Amino acid sequence: MDQNQHEMYEYARRRSKQKKSLYFHFVFFFLGSIFIFITNKWIGINKEVNWSLWLVTIWLFIFILHFIKVFITDSFMNKKWEREQINRLMTMQEKKIEQLKNEFENKTP
Repeated sequence: MDQNQHEMYEYARRRSKQKKSLYFHFVFFFLGSIFIFITNKWIGINKEVNWSLWLVTIWLFIFILHFIKVFITDSFMNKKWEREQINRLMTMQEKKIEQLKNEFENKTP
């Protein structure tokens, strides 16, 4: 297996693990929310404050952040994007070095 195929394999493996983790998080969130609501209904610790709703809302926010990371952030900020950014920055540095070199040569008699 050459380097390019190995990188593609590693990327695919990492993405599938991320998605699997997200799906597990969703199932755990769904079942856990049902359990929390049932527990709050049966136990009824504090009738004035619906603590189960607050807990599930916070958990939902964390799940949404996880979803954004997996499907939005990591989908376009992958190895290809990283290489392009490195190449762009290296090109900018090379141009700056060349510009400084030319300025130095023009100033010296």
